[in-house]
Amino acid sequence: MWTAENRPRYNRDKLRYPSDLTDDEWALVEPLIPPGKRGGGKRTVVMRNVVDGLMYILSTGCQWRAIPKDLPPRSTLFDYLDLWSWDGTLERIHHALYVKCREQEEREASPTAAIIDSRSVKSAEKGGRMTRMATMQERRSRARSATFS
Repeated sequence: MWTAENRPRYNRDKLRYPSDLTDDEWALVEPLIPPGKRGGGKRTVVMRNVVDGLMYILSTGCQWRAIPKDLPPRSTLFDYLDLWSWDGTLERIHHALYVKCREQEEREASPTAAIIDSRSVKSAEKGGRMTRMATMQERRSRARSATFS
């Protein structure tokens, strides 16, 4: 809730971009980032800048080529996003932050109940039908077929 006590906590005016992590947020995320690979050269990129760059892309929805020059190159950001999606790092970060938020609200780490209304069920049914149609091979008319004579 926006109270006089909470406003300074959520103020992002002193950050480079509103999407950048604060020191407290970085303290939660940093231990969840895997260390560099053994062997080879030492990691030269600053991981906090990588996370800030990914947060910038995700929060603004900008194109990869429109990333500001003071963030790591788009190839670096894309490679880390791809790697962390593949190895489960993003899921681990999300889960840890989710659990932390629930604990701060003095709730159990995982919800024990869910509410499903008829509208949710209807949209899920439509999604299921659309998924089946999307996986079916497209039908071509004879007129469009190259083998029709």
